[in-house]
Amino acid sequence: MSAGLLVFLLICALPFIAAMLAYNHLVGMRNAFRNAFSQIDVQLKRRHDLVPGLVEVARAYLKHERETLESVVAARQGATAARALAAMQPSDAHAMGRLDVAEQALTTAVTRMFGVVEAHPDLKADATLAHLTEELTSTENRIGFARQSFNDAVTDYNTAIERFPVNMVSMAFGFRPARLLQATRSHAERQPVAVTL
Repeated sequence: MSAGLLVFLLICALPFIAAMLAYNHLVGMRNAFRNAFSQIDVQLKRRHDLVPGLVEVARAYLKHERETLESVVAARQGATAARALAAMQPSDAHAMGRLDVAEQALTTAVTRMFGVVEAHPDLKADATLAHLTEELTSTENRIGFARQSFNDAVTDYNTAIERFPVNMVSMAFGFRPARLLQATRSHAERQPVAVTL
């Protein structure tokens, strides 16, 4: 084989090699943000598992606040269903949007419940409720860190699929932009900071 033919074949193979490398890079980035979502999924599951305990403790004290407790239970069910869908399809923007909406609804319902708890000193002083509230606050912090990691991975992935010439490979193989997760404000973030001197 002559040197000229070898150079010609190498030049012809370069676009294929570049496309293959770009494809593999995009697959790696997509898997990275899917893995980052699995960390969020673990923390969201933990959050969802804490909510029934909070409701049960509050139920004993808040018999007349049935509607508030039922809204928390319903919001938890919606968030659990949305989390399961998003866990199966973390690259689906619609599933991630449903998760954002459901988590915001859960946060709103739990915050409303804590507003009612504040008006009941006996419930506020309950040791089990205090422990569950502390666990929930810790979980909210973990969700925030996991969300940041996920959003960083999604941003890197979205940037990569838009850059030329990789965008030609991403369009050819159906790589779609992923959706960032929005932050929800936790119960702990909404509480005023107590200052004592």
